[in-house]
Amino acid sequence: MALDRILLGHFRNHRETSLDGTAPFNLLVGQNGAGKTNVLEALSFLAPGRGLRRAALADVAAQDGPGGFAVSADLATPSGPVRLGTGTAPERPGRRIVQVNRAETPAVRLGEWLSLGWLTPAMDRLFMEGAGARRRFLDRLVLAIEPGHARHAAQLENALRERNRLLAEPFEPDPAWLDAIEAQLAEAGAAVAAARHRLIEALSGALAQWPDQPFARPDLAYAAGGPVDRAALVAALREGRRRDRAAQRTLTGPHRDDLVVTMAGKQQRAAECSTGEQKAMLIAITLAHAGLLDDDRPALLLLDEVAAHLDPLRREALFDRLRTGRAQVWLTGTELAPFSGILDEAAVWRVSGGHVERA
Repeated sequence: MALDRILLGHFRNHRETSLDGTAPFNLLVGQNGAGKTNVLEALSFLAPGRGLRRAALADVAAQDGPGGFAVSADLATPSGPVRLGTGTAPERPGRRIVQVNRAETPAVRLGEWLSLGWLTPAMDRLFMEGAGARRRFLDRLVLAIEPGHARHAAQLENALRERNRLLAEPFEPDPAWLDAIEAQLAEAGAAVAAARHRLIEALSGALAQWPDQPFARPDLAYAAGGPVDRAALVAALREGRRRDRAAQRTLTGPHRDDLVVTMAGKQQRAAECSTGEQKAMLIAITLAHAGLLDDDRPALLLLDEVAAHLDPLRREALFDRLRTGRAQVWLTGTELAPFSGILDEAAVWRVSGGHVERA
């Protein structure tokens, strides 16, 4: 069991919601707009980052509330339950507060307690969008296995922002200052690139064991946005200063990485496959990744409106895969019928207008 005694306060349309008595499968059932996805989004804030909608913190707090929000849950660990909490205060709605057992801690530390992943309808166009969306997807997969990745990614982002600021100045930047920033960027960037490469290799190995059906099997490749070795990246950044200054941004580095996905068997890029094939490959990646999670941390998998769009064969295959994994699973749907195969194993909540009741 991963999470229990979940509380949402003034989170979107949930003024005060409590979920107790969770199970390996947890179903949130209700009409569209009832607030089912809002529950999943609240849970996604128990990981580093901006949640599954990438929303601004001020937009998450209920409009008719005090101006802040709160999410908390008990996390089962071998040494006993740990209370995780996050939210904002009305006086500082743009600053996220994170607590572990009521002691404040940086948000990047959340990954040390809980592995968390999700799949939402908004991700159906992942292979059609720009590389940035795929990098965020890849980093989330890495973070679920290597919690230290959050710190390296934050260091990379900070160094990149500072270098770009210097490049955009009207006067020539101090070379010594650029040397220092580029050293930081290369140090963090090499760590980020190495972690992404390890994840893709591990996922590729897991997916190679999968059959081509019932879910389309993807082949994965890492397209580096520049040198992945620290020393080589430092040299590339130094050599590219004039070009980058003209562009007023850094054109080389792991911030330009991409995840290349090809449908096995057809050898067709995912972006050129049908919508159904793309969705099937995304599910395959998500399930294969869940199989890579170790026993060191509890795991959570959030699946928004996934089962309803699968035929009975694929739906049962999905449930079978989820049963063999170690993640606590949360699923949403408008009716119970698609979940008939797991109802005996599931906790079910009815969601309506931001209210949640145990079925």
